[in-house]
Amino acid sequence: MSYAIRIAPITGIPARKVEAVINLLEGGATIPFIARYRKEATGELDEVQIGDIQDAWKKLLELDKRKETILQSIEEQGKLTPELKAAIENATTMTELEDLYLPYRPKRKTRATIAIEKGLEPLAKRIFAQKDKEIESFASQFITEQVPSIDDALQGARDIIAEWISEDLRARDKIRRHFDRWAIIASRLVKGKEEEGAKYRDYFDWSEPLIKCPSHRLLAMRRGEDEGMLRVSIAPEEEKAVNDLEHIFVIGYGESAEQVRTATKDSYKRLLQPGIETEFRNASKEKADLEAIRVFTENLRQLLLSAPLGEKNVMGIDPGFRTGCKIVCLDANGNLLFNTAIYPHEPQKRTFESQAEIEHLVEKYQIEAISVGNGTAGRETMDFLGRIKFQTPVEIYQVNEAGASIYSASEVAREEFPKEDVTVRGAVSIGRRLMDPLAELVKIDPKSIGVGQYQHDVNQNLLKDSLDRTVESCVNAVGINLNTASKHLLTYVSGLGPVLAQNIIQYRAENGPFKKRSDLKKVPRLGDKAFEQCAGFLRIREAGNPLDNTGVHPERYALVEEMAQSAGCKVSDLIKDRSVRVQIDLKKYVRGDVGLPTLQDIMKELEKPGLDPRGAAKPFEFGNVHSMEDLQPGMVLPGIVTNITNFGAFVDIGVKESGLVHVSQMADKFVRNPMEVVTLGQQVTVRVLEIDMIRKRVSLSMRL
Repeated sequence: MSYAIRIAPITGIPARKVEAVINLLEGGATIPFIARYRKEATGELDEVQIGDIQDAWKKLLELDKRKETILQSIEEQGKLTPELKAAIENATTMTELEDLYLPYRPKRKTRATIAIEKGLEPLAKRIFAQKDKEIESFASQFITEQVPSIDDALQGARDIIAEWISEDLRARDKIRRHFDRWAIIASRLVKGKEEEGAKYRDYFDWSEPLIKCPSHRLLAMRRGEDEGMLRVSIAPEEEKAVNDLEHIFVIGYGESAEQVRTATKDSYKRLLQPGIETEFRNASKEKADLEAIRVFTENLRQLLLSAPLGEKNVMGIDPGFRTGCKIVCLDANGNLLFNTAIYPHEPQKRTFESQAEIEHLVEKYQIEAISVGNGTAGRETMDFLGRIKFQTPVEIYQVNEAGASIYSASEVAREEFPKEDVTVRGAVSIGRRLMDPLAELVKIDPKSIGVGQYQHDVNQNLLKDSLDRTVESCVNAVGINLNTASKHLLTYVSGLGPVLAQNIIQYRAENGPFKKRSDLKKVPRLGDKAFEQCAGFLRIREAGNPLDNTGVHPERYALVEEMAQSAGCKVSDLIKDRSVRVQIDLKKYVRGDVGLPTLQDIMKELEKPGLDPRGAAKPFEFGNVHSMEDLQPGMVLPGIVTNITNFGAFVDIGVKESGLVHVSQMADKFVRNPMEVVTLGQQVTVRVLEIDMIRKRVSLSMRL
């Protein structure tokens, strides 16, 4: 059976579309390229759907590889029957496959294998048949030096039976159904950890159905367990589960049936329950991880696609009290022109000198906007700047500085500013984040950006793959200026990667700015395939061919030129004059692999060449509060959304500690997903509900 046919029911996407995606992926195409430039082949699947197909395909490849290993192992044991081979080849999940392999898996020493070595397997088979009312006389025949009594013989036989039951597919399916429907997740405090584990107080004595446990709660309990503060268990009701097993395996009468009954209970408690619990611990953790990663990646996407200020002269300020505020002046391309420090706050409080220095620098470097980090002394610095009367218009913005310190000490920062210290690099990052958040944030490990929930507790490989895919998606959605993009930004462009990104930078340094997209083919090691994948996502402003500053792929230039020729004008006229474009009958240009979706995309690009889809940055002012002591229940304040989770959104209202708007307080209607109501960086109005000074928590409401 082809992969496409197997993947179609998993993803809900028709097999022919799945087949097209797999063929493109095998041919080296990237997800952004397929979604943007191969719509006819895939039936206009989006990046998420293409990513789902890729993930399912990888899992099936892993499954098939595991099948080969298992078949080889059983065949080497001489136990591979045609029926078993067919069952293994037809297995659709890794769990089903491992269950089939379980009886043949090479075992370490177990109680059952020890009993078999003592010659007790015939006794176990006799008991398991359950045809003997009285079994002790038969068991007495197995007494040896290694088996000194009847009780020892019966115990060994029960150990063997218990293992048989634990490996039986019916038993495993039955217990899995119990876990699936009725498992309870419970957490208990580890004795003596009351003070040390105080932050987990909510979970000192907690239980709920596993099926209803949200991802953030499960990850919190798991973290408490990893830190040694909590004990966490997952299990259904034991008596009910054992009864269901007895219905399957206790089929006789007399002493034999009682022995099987005892072995069944032992099999559940000692083998089945712990084994299936591990499965469900792993499965529930994976599910919680995926949900947490989904939240994180959506937060990251919104942050990366935050509106940029654009190419303006900017002052970046990394605020501080004792160590002062580090200041950098940047030109419109983000180049460092000057740096210094001022001390407007306690303990130095050189307010007058600091104000004079700011005014001087704004005038000297023609500063158009000031970007202030939102960390320590951020609010106080915003207030200080707000009191200055500038001679020319200067907009003041506060930006999220999470990860700036990570960047400032990184190899990337040392490469950019080898002669500057970490404080200067951090201030530069804060300034550049205002100019172009995407270009700056790609230099930082996404886990350090400060959005999401429990990012350090989830599967790190899955997290990295998802974050890298998100960054790649954002970079390619925006389109990158080929002549100004950094190596780090170019790395995420479809079809490039670190080596080609570095080669582009090197070529640009040696030959000057790119004049046209086709010059990319002169870059060392950038072949036809890489050019196909990357060209449409790279822009060249002021290029001789105006299409080089659009999302129109070079493979369609001839088509656009044909449209212009038919309209009796130049390509530049097509771009400038909407009245010419609306007269074009797109159906005339449908041919081969070019359909209406591609033609419609081309027309959209001609309408807005070089337009940044992210909008424009907006300044923001906090209310007249500076600390939690200034807050009172009922206050209505402006705020900025800084993080979104499944249970609500965190909002900065200017008092250092972000307040939480619980999902139940986000609207006057039921809200299933907070992201339906708010976006990262959104300016909102909130009402203060409660202030918890001890736990440093502020509860807010958007239900005004």
